[in-house]
Amino acid sequence: MSIRGLKKKQPKTFKVKVITMDAEMEFSCEMKWKGKDLFDLVCRALGLRETWFFGLQYTIKGMSTWLKMDKKVLDQEIPKEDPVSFRFLAKFYPEKVEEELLQEITQHLFFLQVKKQILDEEIYCSPEATVLLASYAVQAKYGDYDPNFHEPGFLAQDELLPKRVLRQYQMTADMWEEKISAWYAEHRGIARDEAEMNYLKIAQDLEMYGVNYFPIAQNKNDTDLLLGVDAKGIHVYSRNNRLSPNKSFEWSGIRNISYSEKELTIKPLDKKAEVFKFFSSQLKVNKLILQLCIGNHDLFMRRRKVDSIEIQQMKAQAREEKARKKMETQRLAREKQLREEAERAKEELERRLFQLEDEARQANEALLRSQETAELLAEKAQIAEEEAKLLAQNAAEAEQERQRLEITALKSKEEKRLMEQKMRETELIAVKLVKESDRRAKEAEHLKQDLHEAREAERKAKQKLLDVTRLNYPHVAQYSSHSPADTRDVNLDKGSGKMDLKDVDLKRLSFEIEKERLDYLEKSKKFEDRLKELKSEIHALKLEEKQTGLYSHWNEVLGSLGNAPSWMKSFEAADLLDINLRKAFPAYPLTATSSWPCTNKSQQAVPVEKSAFQTNALVASSVGTGSRKQMIKVQQHDSDVIYI
Repeated sequence: MSIRGLKKKQPKTFKVKVITMDAEMEFSCEMKWKGKDLFDLVCRALGLRETWFFGLQYTIKGMSTWLKMDKKVLDQEIPKEDPVSFRFLAKFYPEKVEEELLQEITQHLFFLQVKKQILDEEIYCSPEATVLLASYAVQAKYGDYDPNFHEPGFLAQDELLPKRVLRQYQMTADMWEEKISAWYAEHRGIARDEAEMNYLKIAQDLEMYGVNYFPIAQNKNDTDLLLGVDAKGIHVYSRNNRLSPNKSFEWSGIRNISYSEKELTIKPLDKKAEVFKFFSSQLKVNKLILQLCIGNHDLFMRRRKVDSIEIQQMKAQAREEKARKKMETQRLAREKQLREEAERAKEELERRLFQLEDEARQANEALLRSQETAELLAEKAQIAEEEAKLLAQNAAEAEQERQRLEITALKSKEEKRLMEQKMRETELIAVKLVKESDRRAKEAEHLKQDLHEAREAERKAKQKLLDVTRLNYPHVAQYSSHSPADTRDVNLDKGSGKMDLKDVDLKRLSFEIEKERLDYLEKSKKFEDRLKELKSEIHALKLEEKQTGLYSHWNEVLGSLGNAPSWMKSFEAADLLDINLRKAFPAYPLTATSSWPCTNKSQQAVPVEKSAFQTNALVASSVGTGSRKQMIKVQQHDSDVIYI
């Protein structure tokens, strides 16, 4: 046979797209195929044997219609598109899902369809029931709840609740997820098919489950009623209430259903009962209502008859499959339990192993620490022994030092007594020096006055001599005008007596001053020697006290004597004497090393330092009656040493 002949014999086909609840399929259908041929092809592709619940639905002119099984597909009023789209949906609903749905695929398709109807609000469900149904849907999709795997937010992409429920309560997505997860955690151990069956068992008790609604009216012009057809019978509802029917006709109480054009009649089995007539909007609606009534009535009657061989086989297979799945589930549960126990035992062993390793490590560390401690203790013992020897040696030395300090303390007490005696003597000397300074100051003032009077008398005598010379010896006066400095050598009879007299006084005065100066120098030398001796003794005592550590005791002794000794006040009085002398003789600077009055201007005063008591003492003593004096400076330093 030629290729052209084969092409001529190939039947013409058209493409069909069938959309199930979880998949899309495309088929090539022959032009002569009836609706049943296409439906059987889809059922074989799905592996579905409970075909009497399902049908192929399509939409034409805004109205959903079911494909007729006994007519050709192309002869029916289907959409003119390529490929032609059909939806594979449940057309009739069982009365009891647990008894009638035998195959798992049938149960799964019903679950998906009912879930979509609830989410699309085609079936009303209370908010509490929707949360419970959502938890079963999550169990069917994700399996057992695992808090480590199912972290917060894992349901964010899933549509689980109707929008009506979400709008009714002011709750966030996290709050709804928390409520669903609380129920979801309770379903642990439930398999997917069991979770879907639990979902359907709750859904079949809802008022709008499995009901197909059609607008009707008892008058031709009004459409104020709804006609509902389901697996139990026919119900009449008001338009605003689809939950509670106003009137119901059970399939067992209906004798006949018929229609003529838009009028549809329901005749009860009881002939005395009233016949119910109503009108629909279109003739197609009446045909669809009649088709649904016939199909639901046939299923109603089939449920009440003995099952056919095919149904019995399917139920037996379903029971075997359920038993097998149950055993498999139990086996898996046991294996899972054993695996969990093994994992727990493994974790316990690992934890115990880690604990033992940790204990061993700690024991090793403790052993090492104990060894180190033993070595350290041995070293400390050796050090302690050496320290004991050293302490014994130090104790002996301390005992010797104590004895030496006791001897030194005794010496210090004696030296302290001597020092106090010397201090008292020094204070008496200072007082005497102050008194002597006052006396000498007064004498100096008298001497200054006498000197001034002597100079004034000398000046007057010279003037008188010059006057006498001019009167008696004019030539001499003339000569003296040229050299007045030589008048002192002129000896005249008349004025020589007076001049000799003045010279004698001057010589006598000079002799007395010189004598007193010599006396003062001698006394000053003796006093200076005495002060040097005191200074050396005090310095030696201070060094000795510092060596013996009794310097603080010396300070306490000084403190016990008062804030400032009286001889220091005497030195302050001597400072006042020095100031008085400077006021009396401002032209002659006073120094500690030159005689008074000092004629050498290059000599500078010795600087005076402040002591710890902030005192400077300058003692000026004018010993004798001479006009030349010597300044003696006594200074107390921070070290309490008095030096001259």
